[in-house]
Amino acid sequence: MDTLHLRKARIVIRRAALDEKEEDLILVQQQEEDEGPDTGETSLPISQEVMESVKVLKNASKTGKVKAEDVLLALSTIEKTKVDPSQFLETLGGSQSPGRTWMLIFTAKVKLDRGRYFPITAIQRFDAAVREEENGVFLGPLGYLTFEGRFSWKKRILAFVFKRIRIKVGLFNQLEIGLGQQGDREPNTKDHFFIWFYIDEEIVVTRGRSGGTAFWCRVYRLSSLVLDDADAGVY
Repeated sequence: MDTLHLRKARIVIRRAALDEKEEDLILVQQQEEDEGPDTGETSLPISQEVMESVKVLKNASKTGKVKAEDVLLALSTIEKTKVDPSQFLETLGGSQSPGRTWMLIFTAKVKLDRGRYFPITAIQRFDAAVREEENGVFLGPLGYLTFEGRFSWKKRILAFVFKRIRIKVGLFNQLEIGLGQQGDREPNTKDHFFIWFYIDEEIVVTRGRSGGTAFWCRVYRLSSLVLDDADAGVY
């Protein structure tokens, strides 16, 4: 590749990176505009339509048999409704360590036109008492990969940075990798983030930085097929 083509390639890559940051900023700004100023006023009571949508998601989390189009419609209904977020953080992460644990059930594309039940075990733990977050994927006896870090909270936006990774493969010992000092600073919306649309004691609905929407269900006990070794972080 000649020098001119290389320079053009670098410009395209840089423009793509800037576009991604701009999209993230627009997503956060739009959410904050939708929320309006923090006046201390409470939102309207949850509508019957939202309650019915929540029932659909809870049934999907328990059976895995609710049709994808019905789950997508429920997610869309919940996203469009401004549920009061004042209790979201405590419900998500509890009031005492080690917090609360949630399992990914369903993921949807940006426009909520497609989605599916998540095929592998993905778990997240949020500890509101110390503002720590850990998430990972678990493959039973094959091993796991987890990320641990700090988070910040503003209204319904949770931003986070990771400070360590834990990896385990088969019978080999767990490997822990530190990510330097980035996990010691306060996260902000230039980092990865979630926007939360609904949280109760059983399920949560959230949108990630990529724009996709997902819902998770709370778990109280993880089977030996998920965690076959006591090394697996703090779950």
